[in-house]
Amino acid sequence: MRILVLGGTGYLGRHVADRLRALPGARILAAGRSDAAEFRADLATDRPEQLVRTLAAAAPDAVVNCAGATGGDAVNLAEVNARGPAALCAALREAAPTARLVHLGSAAEYGPGSPDEPVTESAPARPVTPYGATKLAGTLAVTSAALDGVVLRVGNPVGAGAPRASLPGRMALLLRSAGADPGAVLRLGDLSAYRDFVDVRDLAGAVARAVTTPGHLPPVLNIGGGVAVPVRELVHGLARRAGFLGRLEESTGGSARSARVSWQCSDITAAERALGWRPVHGLDDSLDALWAATVENGRAA
Repeated sequence: MRILVLGGTGYLGRHVADRLRALPGARILAAGRSDAAEFRADLATDRPEQLVRTLAAAAPDAVVNCAGATGGDAVNLAEVNARGPAALCAALREAAPTARLVHLGSAAEYGPGSPDEPVTESAPARPVTPYGATKLAGTLAVTSAALDGVVLRVGNPVGAGAPRASLPGRMALLLRSAGADPGAVLRLGDLSAYRDFVDVRDLAGAVARAVTTPGHLPPVLNIGGGVAVPVRELVHGLARRAGFLGRLEESTGGSARSARVSWQCSDITAAERALGWRPVHGLDDSLDALWAATVENGRAA
């Protein structure tokens, strides 16, 4: 089975590719902008005929789209998160129309949630940020493309290698720099929001199930931890692992992506029913893996 992973050299793509390599008889092909990718591809800028040629050369049985942007201005977000999936679907229809497409969406597409009410796939999408809106546009491109496709709406991924742009990755780096200095003060935004954290290993496992499960799949499936956890719990959990002796100071100003979304949690029942998937790693497991990788990277540097 030939599986093409777009964004295969990025944070999520690396975890997904590693998990897919464990599938019997699978050959994993990475595509992206990095020189480390086997196939050069940029969904945001490649001309349609370029994408068609790339897909034809890869001849995939399945395509996993891990490419996406979480930051930058609205134009960049639209090019990567909205234009990218639409261009991919158009090229797939021409070059590999029978390949299964697994696209990574985001729980940010739902917008604000109601406390103690996990959101199902049938809930209306009401994104409140350019990120959520552009991810929703990408989802619509996939679900309307008349392909064998499924969108995995992912919660907040946590695990080894979390990027600096994410809260877990940023906190891990700040704590590593602070060390055990009792006079250290880390000034943070508002940590009162609740989020649905999912271990990147569990996300990768869901992708593997989505690639290999036979038959028709629902167009959208939620992939998360299935519980709402205070962001403060993640931050303090990392601080404990770091042996942080300083002070954490919260302000009332949150990030742009978190604005107006104080509670978010996904109902993952449909993914269990369709894929036989449930998360096996809790937040403690995720933080253990993240901190261990942060320490190891610090030694390597």
